[in-house]
Amino acid sequence: MCGFAGILTSSSLAADDLVERAERMVAPIVHRGPDDSGVWIDERSGVALGFRRLAIIDLSPHGHQPMQSPSGRYTIVFNGEVYNFANLRRELDGDFRFRGRSDTEVILAAFERWGIADAVGRFVGMFALAVWDAHRRELSLVRDRLGKKPLYVYREPGLITFGSELKALVAGPSFDRSIDRAALAAYLRYLFVPAPRTIFEHARKVRAGHILTISDPAATLPSSQPYWSLTDVARRGLHDQITSERDAVDSLEALLRDAVRDRMYSDVPLGALLSGGIDSSTVVALMQEASGRPVRTYTIGFDAGEFDEARHAACVAGHLGTDHTELSIAGDDARSLIPRLADIFDEPLADPSQLPTYFVSQLARRDVTVALSGDGGDELFGGYNRYVYGMRTLPHVSRVPAPLRRGLAAGIGSVASTTWDRLAGVAAVVPGVPATRVGERVHKLGAVMAGTSVGGMYRSLLSAWQQPDALVGGVHEADDPNERIVDGGEPAGLLDRMMLADQITYLPDDLLAKLDRASMAVSLEVRAPLLDHRVVEFSWRLPQSMKLRGTTGKWVLRQVLYRHVPKALVERPKMGFSVPIDRWLRGALRPWAEDLLFGGRLRASGLVAMEPIEGAWNDLQAYRRQSGMALWAVIMFQAWRERWQA
Repeated sequence: MCGFAGILTSSSLAADDLVERAERMVAPIVHRGPDDSGVWIDERSGVALGFRRLAIIDLSPHGHQPMQSPSGRYTIVFNGEVYNFANLRRELDGDFRFRGRSDTEVILAAFERWGIADAVGRFVGMFALAVWDAHRRELSLVRDRLGKKPLYVYREPGLITFGSELKALVAGPSFDRSIDRAALAAYLRYLFVPAPRTIFEHARKVRAGHILTISDPAATLPSSQPYWSLTDVARRGLHDQITSERDAVDSLEALLRDAVRDRMYSDVPLGALLSGGIDSSTVVALMQEASGRPVRTYTIGFDAGEFDEARHAACVAGHLGTDHTELSIAGDDARSLIPRLADIFDEPLADPSQLPTYFVSQLARRDVTVALSGDGGDELFGGYNRYVYGMRTLPHVSRVPAPLRRGLAAGIGSVASTTWDRLAGVAAVVPGVPATRVGERVHKLGAVMAGTSVGGMYRSLLSAWQQPDALVGGVHEADDPNERIVDGGEPAGLLDRMMLADQITYLPDDLLAKLDRASMAVSLEVRAPLLDHRVVEFSWRLPQSMKLRGTTGKWVLRQVLYRHVPKALVERPKMGFSVPIDRWLRGALRPWAEDLLFGGRLRASGLVAMEPIEGAWNDLQAYRRQSGMALWAVIMFQAWRERWQA
C-alpha cells in the first residue's frame, strides 16, 4: 500500500522544478508510504510522478516506484495490490524478463501485452494508479472496481494534478480552495461527499471502476470511461439467479476461501480486524483455516457499554484459537483523537465509526503491516436494519396520499422525542423494529412520510439533515444517485435497488474512504476479502430470500459462518461500529463543539444558515431530538474548514 501524486502541465518547467513540485506533493502523504520514495519526470512532456512506498511485496529495490515497463513506454505509480499477479506473471513469462517479484512489474508487463483497459479488466485487487504512456503522450488515471483505493484529480487551464489524497493536491503548484456548495449540501445530508464531486469546486474523484485518460492539460477535463459497472453486474446477476440454497452456500464459501487466501499473501506480518460480528468472524474463520499458526486478531472496546463488541470478539477468537489482542478505549482517549480528524480526513467525513476504525488500525499496526477486515458484508448480503425497515415500511407509506403524508409528518415532528419515548406502545407505529430509541425512530418515520417518492423516502432514511439545500442557502442539490436508483425501474425489487444505491454511493464514498484514511494514517494496509469483485458479482446472483429472510439479513453469509463458528457465539442484534455522539455533545465535547459552532467563525463564513443549527443544538441539549449526527456533520465541516481553508 502506498501513496502517489503527480503533475501534467503545458507550462515549460525545468527538470529541477518538476522534481521539486512532485516531492512537495508527496511530502504530506508520507504516512501512506514511510519505507521509500521516488520521483520520475519527463521534462519535454511536462509530466512528473511522485511516490511514497509502504513495502508489502518484494521488499527489495526491485519494488521501487515510479517504475517503467520493459520497453520504456509506460511509467507507473501504483497504490494497492493485484492479488492474481502470480497467475498473470505465469501467463506473461514467455515474453518478459522480470527482475523482481512485485505486482507492479506484472502490471506494466500486462499493459505492454494487452493495453491499459484490457489489462485492468484482468486484475483482481484494490488499486489506484497513474500511468504515463510515452508513445501516445497520455496520462491514464485508473481506480479499482469498488473504489477501495482513493484517487483525486484537479484541473485549471494548463495544469492537471492528481494524487491519493486531497492534501497532496493542495500542496501542488496551484490549487483553488473554493468550496463546492452543492457538494457541501450533499455532505450535510449523507455525512460524506458523493463521487465524482469533492468538497473543492475544481477537484474531482475518479469514479470507481473507471479510467480517466488525459492528453491535453489545457483542455477541459474529459469524461472517465467505465471498465466495470455495478449496474451491469446487478442486471446480469438478477437474470442468472441461483435457486439451490445448498449450492449458494457451498459456492460462496469456496469463493470466500479463495478471496481470503489471495489476501494472505504478504512479505510482512499480517493479521485481522475482528469485531465479533458476522462479517469479520467469517473472514477470520477462513484465515485461521488457511493458516498453519494462530492468526493475529485485534479488537477494541469502548467504555460505553452499548457500543462495546469486544467481549463478542473475544469469544469468537477463543473458539477459533487466534492470537487475540484487545484494547479498551475510554471516552477521553477517543475525544483526544477528535481534533486530529480534520487532518486525517482532508475531505469532510462525519461517519463517527472513523474513531474506532482508527483505534483498531493503530492497535494492529503495533505488530502487523497488513490486516484483513470484514467490510462489505452488509452492502452485499443485506445486513443493514434500514433494508428491513425499507421493505416493511416504504411500500405502505407510499400508498398514503401525499397531502395526508405531509400532514402526518408535520404532526410527528412537532412532538419531542422524549414525549414519544414516554408514550406506551408507540413502537407499534414503526413496523418491524424493536421498541428502543422510540422517539428517534418515530421522527425518522415522520421524515420518511415527507418524501415525495419511494426514492425520496429511502434518501430520508440516510439523511442527517433532511433539507441541506436550505441549510447551505438556496443551493439546489445535484442529481442524487440514491433517489434516482431507488426510483428507477431496474432492478425490479426494492431491496435490490436499495442495495445497489448503497454499493454505488455509500460503500466507496463513506465506508471505504473511512477505512482507507483511518488505516493509512498509521501506515496499515487493510484488505477486504468480501469485496473481491468476484464475490460481488456472485452476490447479485442470489435471490432476496438468501440475503434478507424475515428480519434477519445476510442469511447466506451466516450459513457459511455457522460451518466454522457456533451460531450462539455470533447471533445477536446488530450493533454497528460507532460511538455515543449525542452523549458526548451533551457532555465532555460540549465546550469544544460550542466554540466551533457558535464562536462566530462559522457564522462569518456565510456558508451555512445558523438558525437550523442553533435549533438542532438546543433540541439536543434539551433531549427533545436526537440531532447529534446532524450536528456532528456541521462540527466536522467547521473543523475541516479551519484546517484546510485558513
